Amino acid sequence: MKKIKLIYKFTLFCTITFMTILTTLYIYAYLSPKITLNSANAIYLYDNKDELIFQTSNNNSWVNIKDISQNLINATISTEDKNFYNHQGFDYLRIAKAMYINIKNKTIMQGASTISQQYVKNLYLDFNQTWKRKIEEAFLTLKLEVHYSKDDILEGYLNTINYGQGNYGIENASNFYFNKKASELNLEEAIILAGIPKSPENYNPISNYDNSIKRAKIVAKSMLDNDYITKDEYDLLFKNKIEIYGKRKSNNMQTLMYYHDAVINELNNLNEIPKSLIKSGGLKIYTELDTSVQKSMDESIIKNATDKNVQLSSIVVDPKTGGIMALTGGVDYSKSQYNRAIAAKRQVGSTIKPFLYYAALENNMTEASTFLSEKTSFVFANNQTYSPKNHSNKYGNKEITMAAALAYSDNVYAVKTHLFLGEEQLVNTLKIAGLKANLKPIPSLALGAQEINMLDYAQSYSTLANYGNKTDVHLIKKVEDFNGHTLYKYKEETEQVLNKDSVYIINEMLTNTYNPNFIDYLSPTVLYLNSKISRKYALKSGTTESDYWIVGYNPDILMMVWAGNDMNKNVDSSYSKKIKNIWVDTVETYEKDKPESWYEIPENIVGVPLNAITGNKSSNEKNVIFYFKKGSEPQ
Repeated sequence: MKKIKLIYKFTLFCTITFMTILTTLYIYAYLSPKITLNSANAIYLYDNKDELIFQTSNNNSWVNIKDISQNLINATISTEDKNFYNHQGFDYLRIAKAMYINIKNKTIMQGASTISQQYVKNLYLDFNQTWKRKIEEAFLTLKLEVHYSKDDILEGYLNTINYGQGNYGIENASNFYFNKKASELNLEEAIILAGIPKSPENYNPISNYDNSIKRAKIVAKSMLDNDYITKDEYDLLFKNKIEIYGKRKSNNMQTLMYYHDAVINELNNLNEIPKSLIKSGGLKIYTELDTSVQKSMDESIIKNATDKNVQLSSIVVDPKTGGIMALTGGVDYSKSQYNRAIAAKRQVGSTIKPFLYYAALENNMTEASTFLSEKTSFVFANNQTYSPKNHSNKYGNKEITMAAALAYSDNVYAVKTHLFLGEEQLVNTLKIAGLKANLKPIPSLALGAQEINMLDYAQSYSTLANYGNKTDVHLIKKVEDFNGHTLYKYKEETEQVLNKDSVYIINEMLTNTYNPNFIDYLSPTVLYLNSKISRKYALKSGTTESDYWIVGYNPDILMMVWAGNDMNKNVDSSYSKKIKNIWVDTVETYEKDKPESWYEIPENIVGVPLNAITGNKSSNEKNVIFYFKKGSEPQ
């Protein structure tokens, strides 16, 4: 009996203490300033003309709770928080039940977040599972509950939640998926939308229709169990395929959201902007996006990328500023949200060779320097061998110039140069140009046999395109809060890191990749584009077993395009031409009506007409201009 009394007293004490603390917290929350709802977590993205191109939750798409389908409201409450109208922010019975199930199964099988908790988490908090964040979440939930009615909270939640495919808020989602207002959704449409927020990438009906319907059936069963629909209504659901609209009324490009995601990625890496402010205050982000470039790239991708098993990524940069004018991380954002431009690493093939030959020029070689092009095995310590092969196993079996080797992308010449210089030279050159990747100084690096991220690679190439001047490649120009205060502004800093003379020679050599005078035992690798371009570009292609690359630039624009298979499977050779088509369509559209520009020849450079293949003086039609630093030219 004594033990029972002690337990009773202890339980009573804990209950009174808990109620006192809880009451105190509610009072303190009530006396604290209101938290904002309809501007929190709102993000506006602007292009390089300061025109709005994307927005999350905002006043323009905010709809009153009365203008939202009751089916959607019922479906959301039923599946997310069935006791929403009966608790004060926390469902204590649900918390206890979830704890019991998780402890019993020794793993986290159930959560107990209420709509109010999810709302503050989406608006103000990151997703780190720390005690500090959980305490902050709890206090913000109290503030939300004491300052706003349940309808206000539900209205805010439905207007800010992520419904996938870049759609934040129920009105945007309704328009995008079903071409309807939120008030016009029928039961099946409402159930599908209510199921998306649990995993927006996996449960939206465009990325995965079958998964979205499976999730919708779980939501429907929850509605049945909670008496929101009858058994007859339940039995009639999803008998026929649901028509999905999947379009935006403006900026309806299938690649634009990749640019958006890359911007958010860069935003999260800006030290000048606290992460808490990104989540809480609402931001205006001014970007380098040129919508006309993005659109022409998008249209060409739709026209050329016809194999559903092949993906693409591409970056378009203004070399003078480092501003990224267009970007895509895949063929179609609605089918795959994985952003290959900023996240993937791929072998870059022969596109690495301009940096190798830059290093050669800096070490007293010239573009007329010759090596024997023949099938070669290189023998190293412990009798290890390396036997690079040319495309189609074709070799000149004669001495060829560096200019010809670059035009043909001769692999034997490249490896000979790499080993002659010392393998560290190429690694160091790429680092100086701005590459962050840690590459290994191995023989196959001369053929691009190591993986590099495209965004990182674009930094190095932009240095070549900007005449040896390194400027940080970036997407964001400026970030403001909703009151117009500047939180961040990109500061352009340019540093001459590569020798201008050598860069000029490299850029001129890269025009030989489409020069018919180099047709011999092989044709230049980008000869296909000769008839399609209207002006001078430095161009280089690259190929591995599962990758196709094209990189081209002049002082106005740099564009690189990659095609490949996410599983590293072989890709049809037609993509060698398809990515070139995407490149030329996009770049030539941008350059149309612009004056032609090229790099001004440095005072220390002289041009000499020589035979394209041998580098000897001759009077035949194969002559091209070879460029030399004064004193290194043939006499």
